[in-house]
Amino acid sequence: MKRLLSALVISSFCYANPVFAQQTQKPVLHGKNWMAITGKPLAATAGAMIFQQGGNAVDAACAMLGATCTMWDTLSWGGETQLLLYNPKTKKVIAINAMGVAPTGATPEFFKSKGYNFPPEYGPLAATTPGTPGGLIYMLANYGTMSLEQVLAPSMELAKGYPIEAQAANMIEKNKDKIKQWPYSKKVLLTHPGEKREAPEAGEIFVQKDLFETLSKLVAAEKAALKQGKTRKKALMAAYDRFYKGDIAQEFVRGSKEQGGLITMADLANWKPVEEEPVKVNYKGVDVYKLKQWTQGPVMLQALNILENFDLKAMGFNSPKYIHTLYQAMNLAFADRDFYYGDPNFSPQEPMKGLLSKDYARQRAKLISFDKNNHNIGPGDPYPFEGKTNPYLHLLKSRGFEMDTTQRNFAPTHDLTNNSKDEVYQERLWLGTTSVEAADKEGWIVSITPSGGWLPATIAGNTGMGMSQRMQSFVLDSTINPFNVVAPGKRPRVTLSPSLALKDGKPYVSFAVQGGDTQDQNLLQFFLNMTEFGMNVQQAAEAPNFNTNQLWLSLGGTKTEDRLPKPGQILLNSNTKPEDREALKKMGYTPTYSDRTSGPINAVYFDWKHQSLWGGSSNHGEDYGIGW
Repeated sequence: MKRLLSALVISSFCYANPVFAQQTQKPVLHGKNWMAITGKPLAATAGAMIFQQGGNAVDAACAMLGATCTMWDTLSWGGETQLLLYNPKTKKVIAINAMGVAPTGATPEFFKSKGYNFPPEYGPLAATTPGTPGGLIYMLANYGTMSLEQVLAPSMELAKGYPIEAQAANMIEKNKDKIKQWPYSKKVLLTHPGEKREAPEAGEIFVQKDLFETLSKLVAAEKAALKQGKTRKKALMAAYDRFYKGDIAQEFVRGSKEQGGLITMADLANWKPVEEEPVKVNYKGVDVYKLKQWTQGPVMLQALNILENFDLKAMGFNSPKYIHTLYQAMNLAFADRDFYYGDPNFSPQEPMKGLLSKDYARQRAKLISFDKNNHNIGPGDPYPFEGKTNPYLHLLKSRGFEMDTTQRNFAPTHDLTNNSKDEVYQERLWLGTTSVEAADKEGWIVSITPSGGWLPATIAGNTGMGMSQRMQSFVLDSTINPFNVVAPGKRPRVTLSPSLALKDGKPYVSFAVQGGDTQDQNLLQFFLNMTEFGMNVQQAAEAPNFNTNQLWLSLGGTKTEDRLPKPGQILLNSNTKPEDREALKKMGYTPTYSDRTSGPINAVYFDWKHQSLWGGSSNHGEDYGIGW
């Protein structure tokens, strides 16, 4: 590169802060012109390359998205993309929903006939339609400045061969028995068939010829359209059509069906990304934006509304009282998520006005007792806060929930406990995903949490693209959640949850994290670290936090017992003080401990006083950032 790049390096730094002083393993990343942060160092470099060629944050985000998909491990090209974008021209935050949908034939009856209580975790029957190619092209066409050829150049170089990292290589080896079930996955991923180690070795040049050909076809469609005199946007849509209606679609569908999948040509042709109005709440003067209820994003907003009723700063950072209060608030919000969230484009309509009401939050906050964990938290009743009567009381009662008429909380009459091993539960809690954060001096900001097609993935024919596994986030039983029952054309209620916050009408911080059901737990704590305790963006990303396991898992096995909550179980950071551990045990918690209590958080903070950008990337995982 022509310019020197300032990169995140692992070291030991201490940043003085008038409220909170914390040593960090990585420095804050400072930039004046742009910031590119994502889940892989090479993918962050891809974003930097695009910025240095004159692209904006949207162009760079597209390049990073493509690169992370090409590098496997936590996602692939056949997965899903969802993002928040700040447009400095309109000064508005918009959402782009590029989540795939359930294919033709995906009904509760179909999956139950195969003995499933939930759609499967892996294989072709776990796949929604691919959303990432369409989401990338839509974002680029409407908000970027470059061609598809330019933003896909890094991905195509990677597909021609790159030195694979140990994390991805070892994940392939670990799951090689599953991978061998699917011929196209076996062909691409097991580069040493028949040997003791069949996966690539760390540092080995990993070549993906099929994927390179697929990406080349997209670029060729764009170039042909430009040669015919088409506009930039129409040329991009020509590439889009080749993927969703042309020869790439045909091969994707053929490969899926050959391996037992349900996706049809009509499913691909009828799908499209959707631009949406995000949901938001104001927390002490900061407007926090999340994606709609087809994600778990509103959970964080509900928790903020509840927590606004307490003096968190006075409790002290990560004191037993602080941890307890957040745990209770999150349990209340997740109980609502587990019953009320789903695709808003399908009937019935979710009661989001009530769920995000400050009055509803005050009612829920009254359920928090400061002496013990409440094992009996169930969903609340948001309907009166919309002037309506709850039509699902019969479903809640059929599950054994009883209405507390004073607090209007549906408390379970029996203990819903997941007895799976902690390590299995935790893996499902954190499964998959990466994040992409990009910002530039013009004010363009992109926060993405793409996912799907993680290892071990089923590759669709000779496309080189791993298929999504997001069908598993649907339910088959309306008593669990009447809004999230699988149906053809419907989007599952996913865990994917990028975030963007504005203060005084200007961008404040964009942030996202990988980690399944823990995403909005970790993002909530990151946000409070900054707003309540004055941490800088790197301190907030690295600060020790905790996870609640008192929720239904969104990802996991096909049996109901695989998804049940673990009431009172809490994952604490290993550095938790002995006296704090004992205090939490006395409050009814069952703690486990780990040095890692969060997926890697990536974030960009906007320093308007100095007209600069601050980047943060936590010390967990391979996430990396570059700024200039």
